[in-house]
Parts: sequence; structure tokens; C-alpha cells
Amino acid sequence: MTPRVDTPRPATEVRRFTPAARRVHRATAALMGVCVVTAACLYIPQFAELVGRRELVVRVHEWAGLALPVPALAGLVSAAFRRDLGLLNRFGPHDRTWLRAVLRRDRRPGSRPAGKFNAGQKVYASWLAGATLVMLGTGLLMWFTHLTPLRWRTSATFVHDWLALTLGIVLAGHIGMALADPEARHGLRRGTVSREWAEREHSLWRP
Repeated sequence: MTPRVDTPRPATEVRRFTPAARRVHRATAALMGVCVVTAACLYIPQFAELVGRRELVVRVHEWAGLALPVPALAGLVSAAFRRDLGLLNRFGPHDRTWLRAVLRRDRRPGSRPAGKFNAGQKVYASWLAGATLVMLGTGLLMWFTHLTPLRWRTSATFVHDWLALTLGIVLAGHIGMALADPEARHGLRRGTVSREWAEREHSLWRP
């Protein structure tokens, strides 16, 4: 009789993300990356000249934008992913404490209490979800030009372009913070984090 190959994880590590959550994050990041790169090729002349084939770039940008909500919708099949969304959607008194500490630049131990997700991650996730829906709606108005009057399309273009610029800046900040925290990246890549990191950064989380 062959022994079981699955062994318990070391006590020094805790499970942070399930495979479903990690796949949703990777797929969303890939689609968002395609949207950002193609947008840069459409709006920055130097990139446009380098890449060429504007019609193809436009089509890739449009279809990547349409597909952007698909990974999150598919992830709803997973109960663990739905639980994570519920945690991201719920603010408590400790989140207000976390935000006040950030504004005061207070880095003392215990000054930034957080559950599985801190207040910054909750604000970022909410803003990104709203921005994605606005980008999708304005993009559809720009795509189907025959369905709306010119004034609507002009307004949609203005909102789409400026929100895209804001989105690029916010995403750059998100990537910069991820690069500064190897343990957080490990949690998204492998699904586990060290117990010491979890207790330090997410003191109210009980995995």
C-alpha cells in the first residue's frame, strides 16, 4: 500500500489564497496588462509608430476590455473566493483605525490592525471594481457609435481617457507596493505566507 503523498504544511506557514483566487488574480492582471499596453500604443505616438497596425491594436484593446470582468465572474463558482469578496466588501472600526494610522504615518506595532485584508486593499479593490465598470461602459459607448448621440460619445471619450490615465497611475502604485513586499507576492504565487508575517501585517486575521 503506497503512503499518502500529501503532508501537512509546516506550522510556520498559513494558507492565504486558494488556487481559484490566485487564478482570478492572474487572469485579471494579464487582461489589465493587455489593456494598459494597447492603450499606451494607441495614445502615445512613439509607441504607435513602433508597433503600427493600429486596427489590430484597437481590436485587441476592445476584446481584452470586454473580457476583464470574466475571471471574477468565473471565480464566483468558488465558495472561498466569494468569502474573500465578502471580506473585501466589509469595513469595520479597525479599518478606520488603519486608515488614520496611514495618514499619520504611524508605523508602530499594533497601530494598523487588519483582518485578512487591510483597509488599503479594500479601498483599492472597491475603486478598481468601480473604475473597471466605468471603463467598460464608456468603452462600449465609444465602440457602438451608431447607438448614442455625439454628445454622449464625446463625454464617454473624455471620461474613458482620463480614467485610463488615473488607472495607470494607481496600478503602478499597486505594483510598486507588491514589489516592496516579497511575502505578499509569495502568498499570491504559492498561496501561503509565513505565520510571522500574517501576525505582523494582519493581526486580526485568524487563518
